[in-house]
Amino acid sequence: MDRATKERLRKAGFVETSVAEFLGLTPEEEALVEARVALTRKLKQVREEQGLTQAQVAKLIGSSQSRVAKMEATDRTVSLDLMIRTLFQLGLSPKQVGRALAGSP
Repeated sequence: MDRATKERLRKAGFVETSVAEFLGLTPEEEALVEARVALTRKLKQVREEQGLTQAQVAKLIGSSQSRVAKMEATDRTVSLDLMIRTLFQLGLSPKQVGRALAGSP
């Protein structure tokens, strides 16, 4: 957002804040959300780099296409365990998964 827009919104009474502050997340909850988002991004990136469809990934992990779609949509009903196991199944090492969680390529 450009500076003029920010200033206009501030004068109108809006306050700039983070998502965590807005939602009242604890630091631990915020870290969990960030971890889920990082794993989601990495999963989709690796799937696309390997030229796989969601259905192909689902078959690889013994799940459904809709479950893979939920993983890629950061659905909170999908366990972090399943996301990590899927990344391992796609060939990532624990170190690569750790880098994804740390926000590194």
